[in-house]
Amino acid sequence: MSGRTLERLREQVRTRHYAMTVHAEDEMDEENLSIYDVESVILTGRIIETQRDRVTLERKYIVSGQTLSNDAVTVVAKFSAAGKVFIITVFRE
Repeated sequence: MSGRTLERLREQVRTRHYAMTVHAEDEMDEENLSIYDVESVILTGRIIETQRDRVTLERKYIVSGQTLSNDAVTVVAKFSAAGKVFIITVFRE
């Protein structure tokens, strides 16, 4: 399941069908990461955990991967009802 989910995440990144939350953008700035770093994490990484929100039952995917400069970074993302990816947060490992 996570292999198929990871491929869906990657396809949305490749086709630019994703959006960043304000929180994710703030964290990118704080961690000195670019959008290309975030894309690289998803394109090179793996899903290390899946979480389910207790209230909304939405699944969140925790992806661990490498930035363009090979730094270890984690991205938390989810799919919208329409299938678009939302990047919730980003942090260095």
